[in-house]
Amino acid sequence: MKIRKVVIGGALVVIGLPIALVLVAAASIYVLDRSNGAIVSSGRERRYLLYVPPSYDRTKPTPLVISMHGALLWPAAQMRLSEWNRLADEHAFIVVYPSGTGVLLKIWPMKPEADLMADIRFISELIDTLETGYNIDPTRIYANGASNGGAMAYALSCRLSHRIAAVGTVAAGQVPWSWCADSRPVPMITFHGTADPITPYNGGPSSRASPKPFPSVSTWAANWARRNRCGPKPIESVVAADVTRLEYTDCADAAAVVLYTLRGGGHAWPGGKPKQESFLFARVLAMNQWLLGPTNRNIDATSQMWAFFREHRLLRK
Repeated sequence: MKIRKVVIGGALVVIGLPIALVLVAAASIYVLDRSNGAIVSSGRERRYLLYVPPSYDRTKPTPLVISMHGALLWPAAQMRLSEWNRLADEHAFIVVYPSGTGVLLKIWPMKPEADLMADIRFISELIDTLETGYNIDPTRIYANGASNGGAMAYALSCRLSHRIAAVGTVAAGQVPWSWCADSRPVPMITFHGTADPITPYNGGPSSRASPKPFPSVSTWAANWARRNRCGPKPIESVVAADVTRLEYTDCADAAAVVLYTLRGGGHAWPGGKPKQESFLFARVLAMNQWLLGPTNRNIDATSQMWAFFREHRLLRK
């Protein structure tokens, strides 16, 4: 399956790095990969990083955002790259960053299906655990992720749509539509750079991921719009000099599909001005850009995702 080839391709990129960068990456993961929670799922320990803002009020039903890291990363890296905690402080929701599987380099395996279903079961049981400890609003649970984590968000929309109100993806790998089992329309917002070297914006093979061609991102969004039974004519608008927005409207259950195209953007999470980081994480960010291309700073994907999520609640039928 294509996502597995993305992971393998990413691993080959790391293997081909100069030894100094490999050592920096290993040291960074060892020091920075910190979690604060664990559950047993499918007979194995699964870890996660939970953030509960000081503004949390246990008397009020609270939204939950699930944010999943890309291949060869880890929960704390996703927390820093996406900065969901900043939005959680402002808007009083809880964020959890689940960990994929692996010793140092974490992934969300899309194949075999038994592994994928184990990950979906883990996320479902993680939601159960958080609902036991916190006043989670079951109509406002949202999933998002980067790259391989974006593919996992798609997988949740296909097999856990009765619990996930909306999803967001950045530079996501595309999973075959034939695998999607759930029929409920799921609102989706996605961001993709035209210079992405891992999952090419215009489709085709990727020298770093898979010799088999990917579909174009616009085709991927159109397929999701068909899944949501949206109107045939999307609305396009200019957000910034290098950012355009395409929205499919008139969808079943108001499940809109939104695509942000980042001209010249790489395989990276679009964000605001980067803050001062620790030495190790700064080295990881620099290596990430060297491998995966530039990060667009003219749009904040996290803020746009949250604005989109706030418009959508899970419809109970």
